[in-house]
Parts: sequence; structure tokens; C-alpha cells
Amino acid sequence: MSLIKKIGFLTAFIIPLLAVLGFYLGGYWNYLTVVFVFVFIPLADWLIGQDPENMTDDEARVVSEQFYYRLITYVWTIFQVSFLVWGAYVMADSNMELQYLIGFVLSFALVTGGIGITVAHELGHKKSKLERVYARIILMTVCYMHFYIEHNRGHHVYVATPRDPATSRKNENFYAFWFRSVIGSYTSAWKLERSRLERKGASFWSTQNEMIWYTMLPLVFAALLTLIISLFFDRIVWEVPLFFFAQSLLAFTLLEIVNYVEHYGIVRKEKSPGVYERVNPMHSWNSNHRLSNFFLFQLQRHSDHHANAIKRYQVLKHYDESPQLPSGYPAMILLAAMPPLWFKWINPKLKSWEETVYNRAD
Repeated sequence: MSLIKKIGFLTAFIIPLLAVLGFYLGGYWNYLTVVFVFVFIPLADWLIGQDPENMTDDEARVVSEQFYYRLITYVWTIFQVSFLVWGAYVMADSNMELQYLIGFVLSFALVTGGIGITVAHELGHKKSKLERVYARIILMTVCYMHFYIEHNRGHHVYVATPRDPATSRKNENFYAFWFRSVIGSYTSAWKLERSRLERKGASFWSTQNEMIWYTMLPLVFAALLTLIISLFFDRIVWEVPLFFFAQSLLAFTLLEIVNYVEHYGIVRKEKSPGVYERVNPMHSWNSNHRLSNFFLFQLQRHSDHHANAIKRYQVLKHYDESPQLPSGYPAMILLAAMPPLWFKWINPKLKSWEETVYNRAD
């Protein structure tokens, strides 16, 4: 892999640096990160263009094992916890006006959700116990630990079928999807964990039930963070839990709108009642826009990720046959937030995908 690409994956750290810079500059500078993500990156994606280049299998085997790429995600895990502690301190120590506070929390969530959950997603798919622990630590900081269960054991099995709450349906707007996915994914995780415990012959109400831990740990973390900051400032800092849960809500909402974009309207063929064709690169929307892929650890090469879930981010491939988004995720998120525009832009592309898929010979 070229030196430019190796350095490119470090660009993710620009987002939190801008959030910190915006805070210390004060005022409307708290929106600096928001403007950078939703204005600068889409413009840069358009100007810089796409990167359809793939490694050879031999190159991929070598690059996949290089520690440098794992180290970036390990550092991010430690950074995310530290960043959250800083955010809690800021909330206790400053007295921002509401219009600036909104910008700060939005910017904060772009860090913990936009980048943080992306890193957790990458780590949670790996066989290494350390990487999976790191994934859960990050998810704890955004109150979405059940994602570790539902995404791996639910979404990746049932994607592009009616059984998957995280697959957005044709003509379903994002706001309706949000409720269905957030509630459905959480209840699905409980069902998946119940099934796992039954197979092991373990009691549902036991310490082996991961969903009990995953529900309680973010609350314990929030309480501990509040206690530490309160002791430091010698008062009950009620702003800390409010901030923690607000940034969590925005962070996992960002995850859900990305889910919406990645899978909108895609449906696998039903070979027999309840039995669907195997997931392949045709079953996720793809984007090869170079700059946004650096910031998101190539999450936008989502088609290859679903076809090969364990593959590391730095070696994910582009497939010409995958349905292609007109821009990277930052622009698509804005579009998805405005349903009439989303349907106008994406439904014609979805129709083309449907015609291609249902006319192909199996």
C-alpha cells in the first residue's frame, strides 16, 4: 500500500482535533467540525474523486497482517475514552450558551459516533480477544453495546431480508427506520443472547448473559464519570450525565443513518420460504470516494465487508457490480435526512439495481 494511503487513515484524528479547536476558539467555532464533515468533505470527495484500485491477493495477505493498521484502531480506543473525559470536564467547567452548546455536542458526536463507532465496528469483527474488548469499550461510551451482539450475530446473517431491523426498506424514510432499527436491534440482541444461553444450558438471569452487562455498563460508566468530575469540582455536576446521554443519542443516530444509507431497499432473493441467497457484493451500497473512505476506514467499501466480514479495513475491495452511491457518506447522510430528496436521487438507482439483479441468471 502506498505511503499516501497509509498516512490517509490517520486523517480520522482531524475530526476530534477540530472539535477541540472549535471549543477553545469559542462561539460559533463550535460548529467547525460539523461544517468540515458536511461541507468540506463532500466538496473534497467531488473534487478528488474515487479510488477503484484493488490490491492483488498476495499484496492483501501482506498488508492485512501489518500491525500499523491495527495500532491506529487501538490508539483510537484509548483516545475515545480520554476524549469523553475531556468532554465531561468541559461541560462542568464552562457555561456555554445554548446555540454554542448544540454545536459542541454535535461535533462531539461526530467524533464518538462517526469515527468511534466505525472503529468499534471494525474491531468487533475480528477474532482477537483484545480487539473485541476494545470494540465493546468504545460502544460503552455511546450506550450501544448491544450492537456487538446484534450486528455480528443478527445483521450479518439476516441483512437484506425482512428479518433484519437494520436493513432500510424501499420508500421507508430515515425517521421511520430509526425507530424500527433502534428498537428492533435492541430486542433482537436480547433474543440472540437468550438463544445462545439456551444452547449452553445456562440461565437467562445469570452473569453469563452479556445483554445484562451491556445494558448496565454504560450506566455504571456514566455514574462513575459523574462521580469523578463531581469530586473534582466539589459539587454534583448534573451536566455530565446529560451530556453523556445526549452525545450517545446523537452518536448512535449517526450509526443508524449510515445503516440506512448502506442498505436502503436492497433485498436478497428468496430461494424458498425463509431461505435467502447467500450475501454477495450486490447486497450493499458501495462508495469509493477517496477522502471520505480515509476518514471512515474504508467502511464505504461496504459491499466487500458484507461478503467478507472478517477482512480488515485496509484491504477491502471495490466491486464494479455493487450498487454505487453518488457520493461518500457525509453527503449521503445529509440527503437521507431529507426524505423527498433522498427518494428522488436514490430510487432511480435502486430501480436500476433491481433490474440488474432480477434479470441475472443464478
